[in-house]
Amino acid sequence: MVLETIELKVGDFMTSEPITRDSDVLFPVAISIMANHGIGNLIIKEKSKPSSLLTEREILSYLVRRGDIPIEPIKDILTQSFAPISPRMSILDAAKLMISKKKRLLVFENEKLVGIITASDMLRGFRKTGINPPLDKVTSKKVYECAHIDSIFKAIKLMYQKRIGSVIITKHDTPYGIFTERDLLVNVLSQKVVLTEKLGNYCSSPLVTAKIGIRGNDAARLMASKKIKRLALTDKDKIVGIVTARDIVEAFYAE
Repeated sequence: MVLETIELKVGDFMTSEPITRDSDVLFPVAISIMANHGIGNLIIKEKSKPSSLLTEREILSYLVRRGDIPIEPIKDILTQSFAPISPRMSILDAAKLMISKKKRLLVFENEKLVGIITASDMLRGFRKTGINPPLDKVTSKKVYECAHIDSIFKAIKLMYQKRIGSVIITKHDTPYGIFTERDLLVNVLSQKVVLTEKLGNYCSSPLVTAKIGIRGNDAARLMASKKIKRLALTDKDKIVGIVTARDIVEAFYAE
């Protein structure tokens, strides 16, 4: 059934009962919880109320700046703020808030936390509208690469410096895979892999691609089927861009 965007409500597409931990949880323990549950956001509580979020970006940042994960409570670690929204808010308005404020969104009902809604959750809703927006204005044309024999640390340092969530991995000058913040969390940190190890052993491979010109709904459907949040775009077998779930949300909102 095709729906109007105004009919899409946050409560119908949010992730209910999100995982939370008190602020005295140790940083390495918090990372293990995120890796074991396959989540990119851990909600931190102070005095039983949500106060901030630990995200994959903060984890990567600490690794680059300190070289390891400190054994410290989360309350002593820099975390991200969030924007509170209602489950009755439209996904369109939630998308506008996420894009304009550049914040994660937590869902509250009568001041009680009831969910979290991410870009991937929003795309599940937008796909029901039948809208299929172009992606040319939201696609990142700067593609950063590392070789499969490079170290994990080289990749995360590049990601930190360029403020990006992934790098393309090449082997013999041919696209081989992609290394993302989630790969760092699940394949490296949860397995206690040292950062000097070769990148190619811990990236996601083979690389999922689509031809440049693919539209928003089609890209969202492909990404959902492959359970990925970043899609490499090609032109004549050469990678010419990267589009993320958040980028596609922005394209739907603009449409």
